[in-house]
Amino acid sequence: MTTEEIMSLALGMSGYRRVPEDSAIFVPGNGIRKVLFGLDVSTAELQLAKTLGVDLVIAHHPPGTTTEIWKVFLRHVEFMTAGGVPEDAALAAVAEKVEGLKLRGQAANYDHVPSVARLLGIPFMNVHAPLDELGRRRMREEVDAVLAPYHPASSTGATREGSAPVGTGLARGHATVGDIVEALSALPEMRAAPTKVQLALGDARNPVSKVVVAHGAYTNGGYPVAHTCFAHGIDLVVYIHIDFGELQRLRAEGRGNLIVTGHLAGDSLGFTPFLRELRKHGLEVTTFSGAIEP
Repeated sequence: MTTEEIMSLALGMSGYRRVPEDSAIFVPGNGIRKVLFGLDVSTAELQLAKTLGVDLVIAHHPPGTTTEIWKVFLRHVEFMTAGGVPEDAALAAVAEKVEGLKLRGQAANYDHVPSVARLLGIPFMNVHAPLDELGRRRMREEVDAVLAPYHPASSTGATREGSAPVGTGLARGHATVGDIVEALSALPEMRAAPTKVQLALGDARNPVSKVVVAHGAYTNGGYPVAHTCFAHGIDLVVYIHIDFGELQRLRAEGRGNLIVTGHLAGDSLGFTPFLRELRKHGLEVTTFSGAIEP
C-alpha cells in the first residue's frame, strides 16, 4: 500500500471527504508492509522505527500545532447545534479556544518532527480527526441504543464541507445517566483500559434524553462547550478528557451531567477498527505509545 491509500482508507471509513487540518502525510511512501502505529510520535520514536526497519510510522495525534488546526475545533459547533444549541451561542462557546489555537499555530515549530522523518528517510503520517470520528460514532451508537426504547433516535447528514456527518441521535425518554455510563463501559476498549468511564459531574440517577458526544474536534470543549450545552437543554455531555480546573467551574454551577471516558480508551475506539482494516489489507501493524488494543 501507499501512504495515500492508507489515508484514503481512513477517510472512507469515517466519512470524511478530504484530509482534515489535524491529519497529514508528512513523508510519503509506497510498497508499505510493516507499520508502527502510536498515539504520540516524536523524534526518538522515529529513530526507533528506523532501527526496527518498519516501512511507515503512523501517529494518531498531530506532531505539532499547524496554522489551521483550529478549523477542526469548529466541529464542536456542529455537535452543539445538532443537539439544539443556537448557532450563535455555539460559536461564542468556541471563540476563545479558536483564537488561542490560531496563536499557537503562529508560534509552533510544526515542522520539527516531520523534518526528522525526512532526514531519516522514513515515511511518516498522522491520522487524527477521521479516527476520532470513528470512535465518536461508536459512542453515539451506544448512547442511541440506550435512548431508543423511549423514543426513536433520529439522524441527519447535514455537515460542512470536508467533515463527516454529525448525526443528532436525539432521543427523548427516561433513560438515566447511569445507563449511559454502563453502556459505554461495556465497549471492549473501555473494558481493556486501566482507566474507567467516569461520571465527573451529575448523578447516575438523573434522567437523560438529550446527549452530545463531543469527540473528534481536535480536543475537548472544556468548560465553555459543556456550559453552553447545559444552558440550552442538553442533559449530558460526553468528553474523553477534561482539565480539572474546567471541571471545577462546571461543578460550581451545579447543572448538567458530564461523562469522561478516559483519553486513551476514547481514542482507541477509533483506531482499533482502522488497524483491523490495515491488517485485512495485508499489513503488519505493531502498536506502541498508548495504542493498546483490546
